[in-house]
Amino acid sequence: MTEILTPPFDTKIAVAVRDDLLTWQRLNVTAFLTSGIAAAHPQLVGAPYADADGSSYLPLLGMPVLVFEASAAVLAAARERAARRGLPLALYTADMFRTGYDEANRAAVAAVAAADLDLVGVALHGPRNAVDKVLKGAALHP
Repeated sequence: MTEILTPPFDTKIAVAVRDDLLTWQRLNVTAFLTSGIAAAHPQLVGAPYADADGSSYLPLLGMPVLVFEASAAVLAAARERAARRGLPLALYTADMFRTGYDEANRAAVAAVAAADLDLVGVALHGPRNAVDKVLKGAALHP
C-alpha cells in the first residue's frame, strides 16, 4: 500500500453548519458553502483527475475542508468575528431554504440586516489561526 502524505497547509478551509438542521439540510448547506470558497479562491482548486483507464474527472479543492457544527449564536458570533478581521465569509441563511434560485437567495440575504441574519451555515478560507478564532465555540461535525 502506498503511504499517503498530507502536506502542511498555512491556511484552512472550514464550514460550520447549524446543529439543529436536518441531515439533508446540513449536506446541502455544506455543498453550497464549499462552492463559494472554490469560486472565491480558484487557486485552491487542483488539477483534473484521471483514472488508469484514461477517464477524466473534474478537479477538486486541493486541501481538506473541515466541517464543524455550531449553534445559531456561535454562527452569528463567527460572522461578526470574520467581519472584524476582514475575512471574507460565505453564508447560508434559513430564508434560502425557501427560495429556488441564486437571484432569490441574494435578495433574501439583502432584505435582512447583518446582525439579524438567521444563519444556518458559514464557510471561510484564511490563515489557520484566524479561522480557528472565527469559529471559536464550533465543534468538529460528528
